[in-house]
Amino acid sequence: MKPIIYVLGNPKFEQDSFPTKLLPKLQKEFPRFTFQHLDPTENLPEQERLILIDTIINTNEVRLLTEKDLDKIQSSPNYSLHDFDLGFQLKLMKKLNKIQKVTIIGIPSRGEESRLANQAIRLLKTITKNEKPKR
Repeated sequence: MKPIIYVLGNPKFEQDSFPTKLLPKLQKEFPRFTFQHLDPTENLPEQERLILIDTIINTNEVRLLTEKDLDKIQSSPNYSLHDFDLGFQLKLMKKLNKIQKVTIIGIPSRGEESRLANQAIRLLKTITKNEKPKR
C-alpha cells in the first residue's frame, strides 16, 4: 500500500486552489505515493503520521510546518461547528493523541505556479526520502 499525502484546498475558490492545481505535477514526480484530496469539511484521518499540503497566506514561499509549529497556526474565528479549521483540528487531534507527527507543506495562495511546484517538490523529496510502503 502506498503512503498517502493529503491535499487540502478548494479548487472552486481561487485563494485556496493552489494545492489542487499542483496535484498533477506532484503525482507525476512521486508515483510511489497516493495523493488524496480532502474536502475542507472532512475530518482528517487518524494516523500516527500525517503529511498534508495546504494553502497558507501571508507568504510568497512554500513553507514546511511540523507538529512543533501547530501553536503558530492561527485559527479562524469560529461561529459554528462548520467553522472549525485545519489548525484547530490538528491541535485537538494532537491533544487527544490521535496523531503523533504532522508535516504540512504550506503553499502560498498566489504566485508563479512552476516556481511554487518546484519548491514543493524539493520539500517533499526531503521529507519523504525515508518513507516506505505500508504493509
